[in-house]
Amino acid sequence: MKLQDLDVIVTAPPAPGWGGRYWILVKVTTNTGLTGWGECYASSVGPEAMTTVIHDVFDRHMKGENPENIELMFRRAYSSGFTQRPDLTVMGAFSGLEIACWDIIGKACNKPVYQLLGGKMNDRIRCYTYLYPLPHQDLKTFWISPEAAAECATEMVKRGYTAVKFDPAGPYTMRGGHMPAMRDIARSVEFCKAIRAAVGDKADLLFGTHGQFSTGGAIRMAQAIEPYSPLWFEEPVPPDNHAEMAKVARATSTPIATGERLTTKAEFAEVLRQGAATILQPALGRAGGIWEMKKVAAIAEAYNVQMAPHFYAGPLEWAANIQLAVSIPNILLLESIETDFHYGLIKHSFKVENGYITAPTAPGLGVEVDEDLARAHPFTGADLHLNMQEAPCSYQEENAFEGGSPAQMD
Repeated sequence: MKLQDLDVIVTAPPAPGWGGRYWILVKVTTNTGLTGWGECYASSVGPEAMTTVIHDVFDRHMKGENPENIELMFRRAYSSGFTQRPDLTVMGAFSGLEIACWDIIGKACNKPVYQLLGGKMNDRIRCYTYLYPLPHQDLKTFWISPEAAAECATEMVKRGYTAVKFDPAGPYTMRGGHMPAMRDIARSVEFCKAIRAAVGDKADLLFGTHGQFSTGGAIRMAQAIEPYSPLWFEEPVPPDNHAEMAKVARATSTPIATGERLTTKAEFAEVLRQGAATILQPALGRAGGIWEMKKVAAIAEAYNVQMAPHFYAGPLEWAANIQLAVSIPNILLLESIETDFHYGLIKHSFKVENGYITAPTAPGLGVEVDEDLARAHPFTGADLHLNMQEAPCSYQEENAFEGGSPAQMD
């Protein structure tokens, strides 16, 4: 069995677009007719350029190879061009293709991927959800309203979720770490207070940020929200500065989580060596794929660190996250996004039930892809998957973070 053909589909979720502006899906076919699906969580260049990179990685390192030779193909991609160091774009391309290889291998063996990774460790996985506006809530004001967030959190708990994530701490900008405005600290406290009052001890609070603070600013924010006992403080400083993140970790009782913008075991290992976080959040569509993150989970286990795979993409990366989570002992939480489009693309192959996902039993990734639906929603915009704000944090006007992308209206 050899890898033979590749097709790349860039699909755009309908407004308001939870999960990003577009999702890059890959369909890989072998000379024996087996098809595998994956997803490249790659956002540092546009999808047209990224499609070219994906084809180059496939043609150069994978085409004609046995899909079982994951380690060999990873080393080719990782070492290409005399690099042998983490490369976010190349690894984004390889990761989606690697996920597709596992889908093929599982189908060839008639087993779920997790059975090929050491077997089933967990019968079901606890999930969390970001707080997105409910249908009757305003898309623009939701992000700065503690009352709206508390209402949404109450509804998520009713649906069975035992952990909710929110990010009231203002913008993430291209300028790197900044000192938060006092009003951003105060609003963050109000969010924690309102959500904690709404959910009591029925749910954990996950305080999300995106690497936007200076070290001192992150420590001020961490200490301000500590009374509400969040389960984690996510990516408090820029993600490449592990030593400074470790200073934040030592200054607060709240666990630090990081990893959505890291790739390969080389970067995750440095987080562990520095003591920068006790929760790792790899995005499997950019971090090196399933096998590489199985290795990271094993290294993390030796440091008594837990895994909580990141997910702000389409359902094929979600499916890969599930396969990894089922196979490892140190899984903490699995991020979820429940939209009709997510579920429609995989023909409702799995779903969150009462806050958990049950280990799938179908072979490969365990999903059936609606290829026609994916092709019917092509991405035609000019944005990246996510956009950095150019303007600095304001110390006079309202700052707001709109759930990953500005509100889109049909």
